[in-house]
Amino acid sequence: MTDDFAWMDATAQAEAVRADDVTPTELVEGAIARIEKLNPQLNAVIHRLDDKAFATAADAGLPAGPFRGVPFLVKDGVCHTAGDPFHCGMQVLKDLDWHEQTDTWLAERFRAAGFVFVGKTNLPELASSVTTEPLAYGATHNPWNLDYSPGGSSGGAAAAVAAGIVAVAHGNDMGGSIRVPSSACGLVGLKPTRARTTLGPDFGEFWGPLTHEHVLTRTVRDTAGVLDATAGPGLGDPYTAPAPAGRYRDDVGADPGRLRIGIRTMRTDGAESHPECVAAVDATARLLEDLGHDVSPARIDALETPDIGFLGIYASAITRDLERWSARIGRTLEPSDLDPINAVTAEMGRSVTGAQYLAALETAQGWSRQVTSWWADGNDVLVTPTMPEPPARLGELAPDVDDPIAAMPRMGNYAMFTSLFNITGQPAISLPLHWTADGLPIGVQLVGPYGREDVLIRLASQLEQARPWADRRPPVAAP
Repeated sequence: MTDDFAWMDATAQAEAVRADDVTPTELVEGAIARIEKLNPQLNAVIHRLDDKAFATAADAGLPAGPFRGVPFLVKDGVCHTAGDPFHCGMQVLKDLDWHEQTDTWLAERFRAAGFVFVGKTNLPELASSVTTEPLAYGATHNPWNLDYSPGGSSGGAAAAVAAGIVAVAHGNDMGGSIRVPSSACGLVGLKPTRARTTLGPDFGEFWGPLTHEHVLTRTVRDTAGVLDATAGPGLGDPYTAPAPAGRYRDDVGADPGRLRIGIRTMRTDGAESHPECVAAVDATARLLEDLGHDVSPARIDALETPDIGFLGIYASAITRDLERWSARIGRTLEPSDLDPINAVTAEMGRSVTGAQYLAALETAQGWSRQVTSWWADGNDVLVTPTMPEPPARLGELAPDVDDPIAAMPRMGNYAMFTSLFNITGQPAISLPLHWTADGLPIGVQLVGPYGREDVLIRLASQLEQARPWADRRPPVAAP
């Protein structure tokens, strides 16, 4: 048995295990066989964990969580797993064969849910790009068209889930790194509310307030079920998201009610999005009206503000990553140890003073209050393109481009709609609701009020039922 369960979602796979229709070992065998077959074309999985996965799957002590026995991939950044490589896309850590000796608390929660880790996925160096083309491990290819990027920074996870290697994979999102690759690869990608899951024990915050962790999936119910299994504060976390009213899995299929929904396709620089991205949002708007919602154009004046504090926080974070790894490996790293784009960013971060960093946070917080006032005024959901352009070709945004300074604004353009809500901390989800004529996925982003993943899950589930996407398969995929 290798592919009998490949296109079942994680919820269905777990149900099959509980019904004794399949064993965890058989599910792991299938996932590893698909890695063997598809990864040479995709380069999505960079660390194989075959032996550990088989041992875990066969262990009678495998936790009886909601996803017992389901194969799972962990992104090789932020969330580390005990005894496994942890390179964050960095050549220096690859050369050192760096391993972590402990699980993060999120990894512990994934294990407690019953997931079996079968490998770790590719990402750009320091998770800092909207494309997954690290110099250390090479480019990950989009299974819908191998000449295109799967997005970043959770590009390896996205390519693997889209191709049917696994049903669910871990990702993290500092400026769009779950939603951008979900859009590029035709997946469901939820960035939860800030601090919905813990970054402990290593961090209270990572990259200041920007980092959110969750998963990439093919179904809304998987996204909801994993959030039930992982949500909640860790001991000593500096803050946590408001407690949910109930289980997120119960929001799947629940009536969202008649919502006030705003539509926006204009970019924050005043230009219009690519016609395919506009078409995706327009079609979604018509569908939402057919479903009984009140839909109208959204005017949020704060979204026209060019300086929201993001760059100062982001550049400082890359500089801090360099310093942190210097301390951990016992030798001083310089910007020249990074890829050319990160080197420029680290130099920028070195020029940011402590006072300037705090000023950037104050700017971001003040701007966030302006943005979220739109929801406070009685609106429920904002709908935008996930990206203002279709997926980029590989090489266009690669870290070794001739002019890294010129490449940085283009990278920022791809995260133009997503990074806004890393600043505000609101939940936002990308759904695969459109494909171009030549077969590339185009995601549509739904943004909810702070702390209200339930609103997004109910609406996303309604859209999934009305316009199903589960039967779509990329050209490079499990049979």
